[in-house]
Amino acid sequence: MNMEQALQTFFDESRELLDDMERILLDVETEVTSGEELNALFRAMHTIKGSAGLFALDDIVRFTHQVENVLDQLRSGTLKLDETLTGLLLRCHDHVQALLAAAAGSEAAPLAEGDALLAELLAYVSGGGQPAPAEVEPASAPAEAETGAADGERHWVLSLRFGADLLRNGMDPGSFLRYLQTLGKIERIRALTVNLPAAEDFDPESCYLRFEALFAGAVEHNVLSDAFEFAHEGSRILIFAPQDAAVQLPAVLEGLSAEEAAAVRAAWLELGLEVTAPVGAEPAAVAELAAVAAVAVPAAAAPATHGDTRQPRVTESKFIKVEAWKLDNLIDLIGELVIAGAAASLVAHRSGQPQMVEATLSIANLVEQIRAGTLSMRMIQIGEIFQRFPRVVRDVSKELDKSIELHVSGAETELDKSMVDKLGDPLMHILRNAIDHGIEAPEARRAKGKPEGGNVWLNAYHESGSVVIEVADDGAGLNPQRLLAKAVERGVVPAEAQLAEADIFKLIFEPGFSTAAKVTNISGRGVGMDVVRKSLDQLRGTIDIDSKVDEGTTFRIRLPLTLAIIDGFLVQVGDAVFVLPLETVIECIELPAGEAPKDHLNLRGEILPLLRLAGFFELQAARGRRQNVVVVRFGDHMAGLVVDALLGEFQTVIKPLGSLFRHLKAVSGSTILGNGEVALILDVNALIQVAIQQEAEQFSLQHELSTRRLTNVIPHG
Repeated sequence: MNMEQALQTFFDESRELLDDMERILLDVETEVTSGEELNALFRAMHTIKGSAGLFALDDIVRFTHQVENVLDQLRSGTLKLDETLTGLLLRCHDHVQALLAAAAGSEAAPLAEGDALLAELLAYVSGGGQPAPAEVEPASAPAEAETGAADGERHWVLSLRFGADLLRNGMDPGSFLRYLQTLGKIERIRALTVNLPAAEDFDPESCYLRFEALFAGAVEHNVLSDAFEFAHEGSRILIFAPQDAAVQLPAVLEGLSAEEAAAVRAAWLELGLEVTAPVGAEPAAVAELAAVAAVAVPAAAAPATHGDTRQPRVTESKFIKVEAWKLDNLIDLIGELVIAGAAASLVAHRSGQPQMVEATLSIANLVEQIRAGTLSMRMIQIGEIFQRFPRVVRDVSKELDKSIELHVSGAETELDKSMVDKLGDPLMHILRNAIDHGIEAPEARRAKGKPEGGNVWLNAYHESGSVVIEVADDGAGLNPQRLLAKAVERGVVPAEAQLAEADIFKLIFEPGFSTAAKVTNISGRGVGMDVVRKSLDQLRGTIDIDSKVDEGTTFRIRLPLTLAIIDGFLVQVGDAVFVLPLETVIECIELPAGEAPKDHLNLRGEILPLLRLAGFFELQAARGRRQNVVVVRFGDHMAGLVVDALLGEFQTVIKPLGSLFRHLKAVSGSTILGNGEVALILDVNALIQVAIQQEAEQFSLQHELSTRRLTNVIPHG
């Protein structure tokens, strides 16, 4: 790992810690604060501060140090976490995020905002019963000194033997020393230069640095130990008080050659330390007396200590971070493998050789397992984006002076990572509109007999091979008459238009459409809901709206599980082959013999709308062949698609359509068959809507004809 990779790891881990901090602050605002939660807040800020010091990010170190001071008083009970302090800590959280972004080079550092927050933090420290510091310094305040006053300066001896692989792991030894300077002062330091390799044997990627140092600062042993957290593996870091130097000496010299031991003694004499060990002193006793910080020494490099049973800290990671583009490339290759496998299977069947067919079948089964396993690697819990919304609800509701509670469920529902990344903005728009337009003001809710506090629900679940995300509120609901009047006023629809209620609700997705009485910094300009629909169209998703006046509104988003490879069902119409997503297929039946062409079918006592794909796509249907009906479902709607032949299941690698065909509503993509031909993937939702519309038009026409016949039969008086 090089330094740039190590820095990126620091940014990623810091963002995760900040996410945890925000979640804890939002949780404790509404519940009783526990000591463990306060400790977790302190640890998050302390870890970010310590890691930032390793990379010489002084602005982050200085700011997080003051936040850490306030959090330290919180966990000690000097301060109490109230709404005002929670708001301040959330703003500090945002500022640290901005400082991290500035360190990453994506934006400028907000220094003025940081100064204002520091002033508020210092005021809290001062008001909490402790004097505010005269100036902002990145020195870590001790919790309680082991000897002497809590604010007294202490001296420590540091014996630092960095591991040979430190540089290869992306660590800079100088960064540790620079960070120590932020905690106090390195009064004296001596480097050990013995046993360095000859010039021809010198490895520029190996670390040969060894230091003996005397440090002074108002810090405790654990703070200094944490400063070397990233260097523990393969290194030997010993930290002890100067008065314990004589007792500690055997541990320092353990495993060293005679020449190295002599160099250590010489360095200690220059530091003014005792170089004569007590008679009978052993490393185990030394460890108990001096509290050795970390001894992660490879077994081959040092002999076992006498009686010291402590083991090096070994953490087995359960996760491996992989860059997204590598997974994308892997899935693309698996897609090509699926296509090649289909071609090989076709050749095997045409050859008529049973052994070849059996061999290709085994390969196909393995490819299916690889495909499923690889796609599962891209599936992540949708809670990754859900966790950002409690903060949004809190901030926006306070800005609007509303009391709103967010209820989240189904956060464990998994979805393709590429889709989760693109869902954040659409859900944010819907949620903010629910808070602003949906939930009424407290006085308006009282007048309607509702509780003053409103509710917003965020839910996700699997249904029929898709993921459904619902955003619901118990607010004012959508008024269809008002929406239609506004649409007519803006020229979105003609004045004589007769629209169903569901179609009226969808008018809010038109560009520039808004019913807000006034424009605010949250909403009212008609920008946002049209972006929601465009974003969902790109994800091959749909959105439906259910609403009742004064009861609330529910936005229901339906998305495919993945955008890469799906299980398909092949059908043939004339000479063309089409693919239906397998999860939408309910059953297949033969069209009854002698059935006259019509737009519906009696399916076990229920009316099933029919859509003849030959007529819809203007294709020549096969003659003399019994037609089949594929019953498909999308959401709560069902329809039957009339086709000429059923070709069976097929692993479908989704290929995007060119820009020339993106306007086609009934086609969502394409794929390559085993024989090299291209087959279109059908948009089942669009086809069902067409079938339902045709059935409604047919019913309306029959009703009109019946009315005319009755009018002609009944004589006029």
